[in-house]
Amino acid sequence: MKLKKFGVVTGLSLALIAAGCGAEEEDTTEIDENGDEDQVEENGDGEEEAGSDFGEEVDYTITGIDAGAGVTASTEEVLEAYDLEDWSLQTSSGAAMTQALGDAFDNEEPIIVTGWNPHWKFAEYDLKYLEDTQGTFGEGEDIQTFARQGLEEDHPEAFEVLDNFYWEGENMNEVMLNINEGADEEEAARDWVDANEDMVSEWTNGLDAVDGEEIELVYVAWDSEIASTNVVAQVLEDLGYDVTITPLEAPYMFQSVAAGDADGMVAAWLPITHEHLLEDFEDDIVSLGVNLEGAQTGLVVPEYVDIDSIEDLK
Repeated sequence: MKLKKFGVVTGLSLALIAAGCGAEEEDTTEIDENGDEDQVEENGDGEEEAGSDFGEEVDYTITGIDAGAGVTASTEEVLEAYDLEDWSLQTSSGAAMTQALGDAFDNEEPIIVTGWNPHWKFAEYDLKYLEDTQGTFGEGEDIQTFARQGLEEDHPEAFEVLDNFYWEGENMNEVMLNINEGADEEEAARDWVDANEDMVSEWTNGLDAVDGEEIELVYVAWDSEIASTNVVAQVLEDLGYDVTITPLEAPYMFQSVAAGDADGMVAAWLPITHEHLLEDFEDDIVSLGVNLEGAQTGLVVPEYVDIDSIEDLK
């Protein structure tokens, strides 16, 4: 399998600055009628103070991924919808975001990131989505498959594999975790395919082998799409295809399939993340339906931080 590398957003190095107030706090402990100590909130609003403290500790910064991602655009909408004027979104890459998340957990420091699942970070760390009371991120998404026009006639076996490809979030997580623990992407996909012959046979049942026909798949370089694209590539190679996989930024992923430069993708998040791109290119690509259901995006924090809702950021 060949991997073309271009069009991927370079990760930015992130600095998370914890801001301390520096001033000594007045002791507001009182003794209640039962002799117990109670801490009195001077401003009378503990939730607002907690949100303010959290914002200061993370420098009012949300650690994000690449600027072209749908979750990035949705987060910008969230900042406006919730009037979070003091907050900003630091774009970077998926790898840089998870590195910052891991560093925060190592030191039990506060952090807030743009998140989505399926993703290995939810198995690796104890995380929670902040409640989105206004529904700005939407109810949830599916990951869908698209092919170029003419693929069914040119490469019917490859078209059929793409059309049949469907798995669950737990399957994707197995591949992502393997990669995160040090396995090569291709190796992790190979291991999963070998261990799940029954499921793979549902995608390839009745298909004939081919002899070195070339197929190119494109994808956004998110951990979830790295997993799914490598798995499909392994299945196609087992049928005899010469497969190239190419990471691209999302607009170029859609554009390349629409122009016929690439044969397909299994990496379209809908109806929210890539909706604007589907509107631009849907007349020139072939929809093969959902390959994974129940995906989600939102703002994510460690369980150990004392906020539960986007409203708490105010």
